[in-house]
Amino acid sequence: GKSMLAARLPGLLPPLTAKELLDVSIVHSVAGLLERGQLSRRRPFRSPHHSASMPAMVGGGVRAKPGEASLAHRGVLFLDELPEFTPQVLDSLRQPLETGEISVARVNAHVCYPARFQLVAAMNPCRCGSGGADGVACRRGERCAADYQARVSGPFMDRIDIQIDVPAVTPADLALPPSKEGSAEVAARVEAARNIQLERNGGRTNAELPPDLLDHVAELDREARDLLIKAAETLGLTARGYHRVQRLSRTLADLSGSEHIARIHIAEALSHRRARKGLSSVKTRHSDSRAQFLR
Repeated sequence: GKSMLAARLPGLLPPLTAKELLDVSIVHSVAGLLERGQLSRRRPFRSPHHSASMPAMVGGGVRAKPGEASLAHRGVLFLDELPEFTPQVLDSLRQPLETGEISVARVNAHVCYPARFQLVAAMNPCRCGSGGADGVACRRGERCAADYQARVSGPFMDRIDIQIDVPAVTPADLALPPSKEGSAEVAARVEAARNIQLERNGGRTNAELPPDLLDHVAELDREARDLLIKAAETLGLTARGYHRVQRLSRTLADLSGSEHIARIHIAEALSHRRARKGLSSVKTRHSDSRAQFLR
């Protein structure tokens, strides 16, 4: 179910604007992926295999071609089985997650490619795949999950805004009637929230705002600020994590049609982050499988 959810995300995002379409087309043209000059307003969806090398992910080669991160520009980069990627490949994504671009330096070339994508990553809680879910104990014990999840560095995880557990689908779930809200309705809500951001932020989404403008756009009242400060101390949030919660709460407020960030928006944003090791952790209802999402 995790991979299916990730594949549906591009369909919930607004179509590419004319400028975004031009940026995406240029990157794909440099990579030699445009067939007969055909263009598409659908946002890119890239899903590299976990055996992908660093040049394949961030770009490189003799001619320093764009990698998967740049090919996902203005779209979605999906990393399935996240801990199976080498730590070096994952950490190479830390720069584009912060700046939205990748600098590729080679002996005969030094180029900079755009790489502003939405990162979606999925992983099992341990190598066995169960991790004690639904009362099924892992064959290797708790150390299996700890070692498996430790393959993903803390700084990389700190850049993921939303971290949720995806429960296994039961036969009873399959028998339920379909949801009354379809993809078209969800996409309309997403587009409405994004239009609010573009109008308020001068043509930029909340994810693209620099820290100085974020403090102005996502100003917190006293109750919301007190909750965030207390939670930051309890959960051990870094400075980056603090501002990412603030940024996510602004987006949650936009989705709900609220002009101001309320305490409930901070609480919801905090519920999607996990505590650092050795500190109090956020309780979750399910732990059989996990999906990490970047807004």
